[in-house]
Amino acid sequence: MILQTNEVDGVIQVTILPEEANLSNSELFKEEMISLMVNGAKLIIVSFENVNYIDSSFLGSLVVALKYALPRNIDIYLVSLKPDVHNLLTLIRMDKVFKIYKDHQTALETLR
Repeated sequence: MILQTNEVDGVIQVTILPEEANLSNSELFKEEMISLMVNGAKLIIVSFENVNYIDSSFLGSLVVALKYALPRNIDIYLVSLKPDVHNLLTLIRMDKVFKIYKDHQTALETLR
């Protein structure tokens, strides 16, 4: 398990635990995300607060999770990205695909 999961008012809040989001944990991330969606999640807020590094295989798993979510009307928000991770996502234009927020609280405020 690489995700710490917490449910608050029907919103699944997950935190990626490893400091490096890479090939060694990308498959498990994808499986855990899809499992959350299969079990009824409609909004998953993914915190990158621990993540200092992300590689292409992990980005691929993130995209697979999104592709699974979109036709099921499930939202995935990304929060608490460190500058290097945020810059990478911006560079490859993933900031146009994912909703990215400063933190959990900011993401939840958009729902009100």
